[in-house]
Amino acid sequence: MPASLRSIPGKLSSSGLLQVYVVNVQNNFPIQNARVTITRSGEPSASPEQLTTNASGQTGEVSLAAPPLEYSLRPDENRPYADYNITVEAPGFRSATIEGTEVLPEVTAIQPVRLEPESDSMPEENPIVIPEHTLYGSYPPKIAETEIQPVKESGEIVLSRVVVPQTIVVHDGPPTANARDYYVPYRDYIKNVASSEIYATWPQASITANVLAIMSFTLNRVYTEHYRNRGYDFTITSSTAFDHKWIPGRNIYESISVIVDEIFDNYLSRPGVRQPILTQYCDGRQVQCLNRGWMTQWGSCSLGERGYSPIEILRHYYGDSLYINTAEEIAGIPSSWPGYDLTIGASGQKVRQLQEQLDAIATVYTAIPRVAADGIYGPATAAAVREFQSIFGLPPTGVTDFATWYKISHIYVAVSGIGELYGA
Repeated sequence: MPASLRSIPGKLSSSGLLQVYVVNVQNNFPIQNARVTITRSGEPSASPEQLTTNASGQTGEVSLAAPPLEYSLRPDENRPYADYNITVEAPGFRSATIEGTEVLPEVTAIQPVRLEPESDSMPEENPIVIPEHTLYGSYPPKIAETEIQPVKESGEIVLSRVVVPQTIVVHDGPPTANARDYYVPYRDYIKNVASSEIYATWPQASITANVLAIMSFTLNRVYTEHYRNRGYDFTITSSTAFDHKWIPGRNIYESISVIVDEIFDNYLSRPGVRQPILTQYCDGRQVQCLNRGWMTQWGSCSLGERGYSPIEILRHYYGDSLYINTAEEIAGIPSSWPGYDLTIGASGQKVRQLQEQLDAIATVYTAIPRVAADGIYGPATAAAVREFQSIFGLPPTGVTDFATWYKISHIYVAVSGIGELYGA
């Protein structure tokens, strides 16, 4: 449904934050001085917000009207988010329009925008239209499957260990549909799905439980080569009947992004079972779980509010034998995390690797101070890490923890041309 034709929330008595990130689609470099115009969907005559991107391709956070918080914490007929239209223009690039960016109350929405360089030979791009959230709109229910999937050796993946892939190939529709395939960095895929399927206003434990279920399901598809063994050339679909709802170009949320960065190498296991568990779920309001042993998303929100931990929420639905496991390998990274935090006083090869990657990023994200790769974690390295963390939505501590190490690796791979930063 076009964003302009959606129902508008009855009252917008609260507010949420929105930040826009703009990069060049060809190399993932940030675009400075891009002009960003934000208007509320359905109200074209209202005064727009006008913003400009900085050297990191980011606007400041702008406060926008949103519905009351309670709309997103209980199943309700009221739409719990307000949607906005965004137009981005920059010299030398084709303008882009996103319709339906979703702003929830009291959290930060992050809208990535990828601009194409101007070219007379390229056809005009259609606007990106973000459909209704799965907890509010109408989507097909999940077709039930067994949580342990059959495995067929194909020769493409060694099935002796669980590997976090660098890229997920997403078929944007049911398996047999004639639809586009998108190559999406794994963490970006998880953040997109979680932002499409739960609300970022939920308790942290509820968000974490749902993210773990999404990641375990996804890694099951990777591990078992579910679709490739059926003759398809993709990893997963965007159909809620078969997999998860993934939406090209949609906004994500800072609270979800931080959690994914902290636990992206986790999945759910059972004793004696090598593959990640295919953790299926339903919303529990519009779609009821017909199979026992499925999580209900609204139920997970309620349990989080009652003080349940993530594993307690998951075991409430999937049983006491479920536990959180860690992948043995993370693909597509230059070097693995040393296993401990790097901070002032640390030294050695891991520090030098960090400095080399951070300095390469600083040539593109010029707000980050340049650092010498001397293998010594001094105040200059801590300052560069702190600025990196501030730009990329991590707590600005100046300490390189697990999430910071792999975020630096992720951005380094993107800006060095090895991979893609965004999967929109």
